[in-house]
Amino acid sequence: MAIEIERKFLVTGDGWRFLSSGIVYRQGYIATEELKTVRIRVFGKEARLTIKGPTIGRTRAEFEYPIPLKDAEEMLNTLCKPTLIEKTRYKIPLHHLIWEIDEFHGANQGLILAEVELKSERQIVELPDWIGEEVSDDPRYFNSALAKHPYSQW
Repeated sequence: MAIEIERKFLVTGDGWRFLSSGIVYRQGYIATEELKTVRIRVFGKEARLTIKGPTIGRTRAEFEYPIPLKDAEEMLNTLCKPTLIEKTRYKIPLHHLIWEIDEFHGANQGLILAEVELKSERQIVELPDWIGEEVSDDPRYFNSALAKHPYSQW
């Protein structure tokens, strides 16, 4: 089974801004119920269908498949529930990990989150100086939750 183990943090500084160039992402959710999600994501000239299970601790099942870009655009426009997630993602290699910084746009403008995927929940993570409060356990910061209750409405 494919799994995802991640920690999520608010970003407080700008020290990351010049460490990577970003890629614009658009994603939407076909289904979000009982902490299970079916997501469509478009970035660059690629598209993915992702199915995620409930989070237990910081681990959850994740299955991701490439799909045709044209199909993904059609699904975003016709099948996904409002609000679409719009963000620029920056990938920064640091201390043997890849940090993903998401700078949100649209209804979630003003929110900047950092995620790091781990090999185990016990893995020690050296935090860069631009990392703020950890929000891994706050479901409001899940992208699926931000699609239902955008940051601008908090």
